[in-house]
Amino acid sequence: MASTKEIKDRIESVRQTQKITNAMYLISSTKLRRAREDLAHTRPYFEALRAEIKRIFRTSSDIQNRYFYPPHEDDIKGGPYACLVITADKGLAGSYNQNAVKETMHILADHPGTKLFVVGEYGRHYFNQHQIPIEQSFLYTAQNPTLQRAREISAILLDGYNKGLWKKIYIVYTDMANSLSSAAQSTRLLPFHRAHFASADEDHASDSFEFMPDMATVLDNMIESYISGFIYSALIDSFCSEQNARMTAMDSANENAQRLLDELSLQYNRVRQSAITLEITEVSAGAKAQRHKRETARNARKDV
Repeated sequence: MASTKEIKDRIESVRQTQKITNAMYLISSTKLRRAREDLAHTRPYFEALRAEIKRIFRTSSDIQNRYFYPPHEDDIKGGPYACLVITADKGLAGSYNQNAVKETMHILADHPGTKLFVVGEYGRHYFNQHQIPIEQSFLYTAQNPTLQRAREISAILLDGYNKGLWKKIYIVYTDMANSLSSAAQSTRLLPFHRAHFASADEDHASDSFEFMPDMATVLDNMIESYISGFIYSALIDSFCSEQNARMTAMDSANENAQRLLDELSLQYNRVRQSAITLEITEVSAGAKAQRHKRETARNARKDV
């Protein structure tokens, strides 16, 4: 059985670990709140962009654009594809990173030649460890998702798409539906399907717009900004999911640490009580031996 000193040392170690996990919980909660505020501040602009793109399709539903499937077509055959994978820079976030990697592996299984663009140190380390080639990785973006970083990523992906290096672009990120649930998912970023923007139930008869210099140029400029916004939203959404997953993991760690402290405290009290009982028994036995010795000596003198 462990001594009281060993148990006290372990209790102190668990308490120090509990302080760390509690601090990480508080940090993640603060980051989560700030990220949600940043996304809320920028989302109206990109929702307005989406509305304007819908307006273009209400004006001309058969417009040709490289960012959309051709009219009356539901798919584009062939490849290769590009895939943006968003993971975290650190672990201690439950299954957050593993779920994103699993979703990416499903895409690689269906399209082996897919070019990977990785956000996050965890994803970069995983793919390098498993000898899966990475086209490009983006450092520090997972812990600092900004609109400028989203635009940089968007520019690289769009440049390859416009040059015909890949026919489709996918993005793997974690969507946080609410504080209780989040799920890794893959979404086709490009090309868009027209039904994504067109609204069949709207009345188009009164729509009359003039586009300068022309409709195709306006749509190209808007789509580039819209894709940057989509990537930024995915970065923020993944960042929020990461922080939420880390909060859940740290909360579980705190609960486990508290249970362990309760068990160690009970064990410490039992060992301490056993030690006290042993000391009392030894003192009692020593006193009894002394009495017996004195009685023996006294009896011996009487006999003399």
